[in-house]
Amino acid sequence: LYPMFQDVHGMMFIGFGFLMAFLYRYGYSSIGLNFFLGALVIQWATLVLAFLHSSHNETLELQLDNLLTADFAAAAVMITFGAVLGKVSPLQLLVIAFVEIMIFGVNEMIGVRELRAVDIGGSMFVHTFGAYFGLALTRMLAADTRGARHYGGSPKEGAVYHSDLFSLLGTLILWQYWPSFNSALGVGDQRHRAVINTYYSLAACVVVTFAVSCLFDKKGKFHMVEVQNASLAGGVAVGAAADFLLQPFGALLIGSAAALVSVFAFRYIQPHLQKYYHIHDTCGVHNLHGLPGIMGGLIAIIATATINSNKYGNRWVFYMYVLIKLIVLMQTLD
Repeated sequence: LYPMFQDVHGMMFIGFGFLMAFLYRYGYSSIGLNFFLGALVIQWATLVLAFLHSSHNETLELQLDNLLTADFAAAAVMITFGAVLGKVSPLQLLVIAFVEIMIFGVNEMIGVRELRAVDIGGSMFVHTFGAYFGLALTRMLAADTRGARHYGGSPKEGAVYHSDLFSLLGTLILWQYWPSFNSALGVGDQRHRAVINTYYSLAACVVVTFAVSCLFDKKGKFHMVEVQNASLAGGVAVGAAADFLLQPFGALLIGSAAALVSVFAFRYIQPHLQKYYHIHDTCGVHNLHGLPGIMGGLIAIIATATINSNKYGNRWVFYMYVLIKLIVLMQTLD
């Protein structure tokens, strides 16, 4: 488990940090504050999640699973950070992180314990939650600063050659380690399926992102912001159902659809939200995490409803699969 924990940990502190370094006037703060937030949140999340999911014993037994779930909670906060990047102070970020982790923990507890939802790759509990928490924050900020145009029209909201290269480096790091993110909480064959499904979904997502980005442009050029972000949407969309037998063609289809939705959102939905609803999304988290996260939840529903025990070998193998899911759920609750 530790190698996968290393991958996820690297994604939090290196991948997310460099991905948000595209603003040429905010590169130091993007990486530095991401470092600060990550270090803060993994400590606070360890306590909050242990309190919510334990039987309130006097002592807390720490395992690698606890470190992983703390990193997942940090991912939600960093996604939120992307929506308000460049618009809040370090002190405000600290308050946001403390409040968000508590709400994140309660939301996850309701989903896992009450609704019996299983989301191995965090499509719903991490990506969707973090994205829409961030959009709500940026909407509130816009209300206090004469609307989203206060930010959208700023000359500081731009990238230069070297800042885009740093951001693309973050994309490559996240893309490389995303299979570990989606499979770290799985066990046995469950983990293997998650790695394979994420691997093919991400590969298809990159190809379709380049194709659609070029297709949507009148001059047939690639848009760097779409390459940096939409190429990762396949990992988000496949997350909730990553441990299912989707078959390679299913994973490829999910990655392709996620790329199409994400590029379309960057090109058309994001300007619409900013113009008419005063929602200024600095990093486009709605396009990378929000919409693909919703897709992931819907895909998991469809995969669960159409599950066929014969695909898992036989009835008893299928029962073992369900038992493993329950064991993973119990471990999460403990």
